[in-house]
Amino acid sequence: MASVFFYHVVGDLTVAKPELVEFVETETVESAIRAIGESTESGIPVWRRRSQKGMVETSEIRQMRFVGILNSLDILAFLARDWCLEDQEKAMKTPVSEIVVPNNTLLKEVDPATRLIDALEMMKQGVKRLLVPKGGPWKGVSKKFSILYNGRWLKNAASNANGIAVNANQPSSSTSIRTKFCCLSREDVIRFLIGCLGALAPIPLSSISMLGAVNPNYCFVETSFPAIEAIQKLPHDPSTVAVVDLTPDGERKIVGEISACKLGKCDYLAAAYALSNLSAGQFVMGVEDHVASRCTPDVAVNVAAGDSSVGDGGVSMRLRRFSSRSIGFFGNAISPCGTSARSMYRGRIAPLTCKATSSLAAVMAQMLSHRATHVWVTEGENEDILVGVVGYADILYAVTRQPPAIAS
Repeated sequence: MASVFFYHVVGDLTVAKPELVEFVETETVESAIRAIGESTESGIPVWRRRSQKGMVETSEIRQMRFVGILNSLDILAFLARDWCLEDQEKAMKTPVSEIVVPNNTLLKEVDPATRLIDALEMMKQGVKRLLVPKGGPWKGVSKKFSILYNGRWLKNAASNANGIAVNANQPSSSTSIRTKFCCLSREDVIRFLIGCLGALAPIPLSSISMLGAVNPNYCFVETSFPAIEAIQKLPHDPSTVAVVDLTPDGERKIVGEISACKLGKCDYLAAAYALSNLSAGQFVMGVEDHVASRCTPDVAVNVAAGDSSVGDGGVSMRLRRFSSRSIGFFGNAISPCGTSARSMYRGRIAPLTCKATSSLAAVMAQMLSHRATHVWVTEGENEDILVGVVGYADILYAVTRQPPAIAS
């Protein structure tokens, strides 16, 4: 296994990371939309409020206060409910405690001196965020061979016959008096690893199929099925569903995707309506929909500016236009008003894809450059035939594989 995993510690990844600002469960959906637009992995950790400010808080209490991670598709699934579509203003003021799926195993507090290899093992087991104390006795970047120079880690390692820090999962007692933390995501880990490609050789130049990084167990929905079905079968890692057409041979041809990272900065109200009323193919390809069957409250939400307003001091009832342009997809041709109720137009954002023969380094760079949580994998000969997906967890498994497994 690459020595970089043993010679670096979690503290190396916290340099220049901002202090954690907790997003509490009493905040509204409207506030969550703004926060998600600024986050990585299209999700935000949600916390319960401290019982009393200023009191010393142990790591155990902090872990209990963590609720789960809220992403854009969780919010869209909520906003697509019938009562939310009828009363969008009330839905936007709903506290996120009613939406977030409780799962406090997604975050783990660790000591800055925890070895990187131990942190990777936690993430491979399902941890998506690492809560790391800032300041305190440990400061700065570890020296090379930190196993020898970091006195506290060496002491921990000596107490374990296998050479793995026994308290890698447990912060030292000094963390109970610290109040400042930063939060590391899996994207932060991948960004760090891509700067160490030489130390990881020959793994980065190997194909993702050879490394076993292609996950064939992905979720999909056919283009003719209702778009809302994509959210009903949504996996949590990665949080995405492929929209496919079936070929005569029974293979799946990818058309688009419904994912948290693609919809993190969309117009949530328009997207929720589209998910509830359109097919999956219409949703991802783009539809200009002049709604004639129902009137909906015209509550405009500008996510980029973080502004929401209701005209004339109340909710105005008028026909609204819903299109993929308004939910974050962009086209170059829009049917003029007065034409048929629904007309398809080209110009969707294509899903991020790679070939099964692509190198791991290329896929890592592709994900980071697009701030994506996954890449869809297609056949080498046919770039539209879907064979799997590569997510953060798959990359972590690949980079920690033993070299003999690659050569076999």
